[in-house]
This record gives sequence, structure tokens and C-alpha cells, in this order.
Amino acid sequence: MDTGPAAPAGGPAEASSSENGRRLARITPWLLLGPARAATDAELLAREHITFCVNVTRQQPCPRALGVRTIRVPVFDDPAEDLLTHLEPCCAALEAAARAGSTCLVYCKNGRSRSAAVCTAYLIRHGGLSLQQAFQVVKNARPVAEPNPGFWAQLQKYEEALQKGPPRSPSSFRERLGGESLAGLTPEPAMPERRGQIGDS
Repeated sequence: MDTGPAAPAGGPAEASSSENGRRLARITPWLLLGPARAATDAELLAREHITFCVNVTRQQPCPRALGVRTIRVPVFDDPAEDLLTHLEPCCAALEAAARAGSTCLVYCKNGRSRSAAVCTAYLIRHGGLSLQQAFQVVKNARPVAEPNPGFWAQLQKYEEALQKGPPRSPSSFRERLGGESLAGLTPEPAMPERRGQIGDS
């Protein structure tokens, strides 16, 4: 497994709402990452215009706010869990929602491992970024982001599978950025710290 330096220092691209325990990180103008507590805050969802959520947990609740659609990815934060098979459906759902004009929230218990892995996969799939670049964008936006070692290995497999498949076309993704750059993207690689903790985090 690759090893490397931690992500470079840089200010997080936090969304405007930053209540304690509900802080959201803006990965792109239409993609937010955060903890489960944020997803149950109807006022916060409305304020951030969130209408589509990906709940990457087995146990955390889904939003009850009207007008918010949710899909659940039932995995624990366990390196042995199979997140890989869910990555392509998640990325497709997020891209479809974004194209429809939705603002999306991807969350797990603490907005640290599972949800960070899904956001990283989305940037690889639809942003045309490498795994290193994609994770750096996520890490710069949310410094606590840290996919567990098993999920990192699965992200590597996902990237390899995409490289063997049809060429990706991120042009529409970049057009939706409207000339904005992704937060803090630099050439240096960024790697998650290694941890072996298992839990619903």
C-alpha cells in the first residue's frame, strides 16, 4: 500500500453553516461533506439548499426534511467492509443529482472516513482527477477526512478500474465549476493517516 506525506496545510473550504457538530465542508459548489448530525438539521439543509443526500452508514438516520432525497450505503467504518461495489452507483447518483441542479450532501457518522471516500471517488470518476489529487481536494476542504486503510485500498482499485475502462470526460464537471478551481489543489500527493479502528464513525 502506498505511503506518503500528510496533506499540505491550508484553510478548509467550509460551508457557511458551521454549528458545532454540524460543520459542512464544500468539496465543489454542489457537493458537501459532513457528519450525520448535519443531515438531521432541517434548517441547515434548507439554508445550504441541499436536496440530495448519500448516507454512508448502516445505523445513522436519514434526513426527514421535505424535498430531500436520500440513498443509503449500508457499510460500517471497517477496513474489511466492501465499499468498492457501492462507489460507481454512488458516483452516478451524485452526478445525476448535480446535473439536475441539486446540492448534494455525503455524510457518515463523523464525516471522516466513509463519506470522505465516496467524495474522493466522485472526484476521480467525474472530475478527472487522480486518487492523490482527489483526496487532496477532500482533505483541504475537510482536514479530518481520513478513509481507513481498507477503503483507501478500495479507492486504489477503483482508480485502476477506471483507468482500464473508457476515457473519462470531465468537461461538463469543469463547466459546472464556472471557472472556479477546486479547493487548494496542488501537485503534491496527499495520503490519509493509517488507522485500524473499526466502528460506525
